Amino acid sequence: MAKQKDKAGKTNALREIEAAGIEHRFITFECEEALSGVDVAAKLGEDPDRVFKTLVTQAKSGQHYVFMVPVACELDLKKAAAVVGEKAIAMIKARDLLPLTGYVHGGCSPVGMKTSFPTAIDETAQLYDTIMFSGGRIGCQVEMSPDDLDSLIGLTFADVTV
Repeated sequence: MAKQKDKAGKTNALREIEAAGIEHRFITFECEEALSGVDVAAKLGEDPDRVFKTLVTQAKSGQHYVFMVPVACELDLKKAAAVVGEKAIAMIKARDLLPLTGYVHGGCSPVGMKTSFPTAIDETAQLYDTIMFSGGRIGCQVEMSPDDLDSLIGLTFADVTV
């Protein structure tokens, strides 16, 4: 029974963060379906500039890349492609997210994906002591320092928003 509770309560993201011994806060909230990132920030009473969404893209080369941007912002595909040294990138289709990452739309975390992909985060993350991002399922967020997230998954800090 304890294993079932652990599986139901912890996500891959939380397991990896805890295994690394990184200081963090895991926040859960009632939510029956995916909310917009702005709605998540409002529900938690957080500044939407400090709450980041995780976006998965694919380049013409076939390589996948992950980008993290503040929930009220949009990813600039041209800037993003330049940051990762590609000519062009596009968002993956929602139906491809779960098989590729192990996460569903609205619960995609940059930590604990099935495969680690190069990840870039908007440079504004460096303005905050801590940022928030999906904890790996709908209704949960992780709060931690951008530097700790960088040490865990390796980030490129860059201007990637419109």
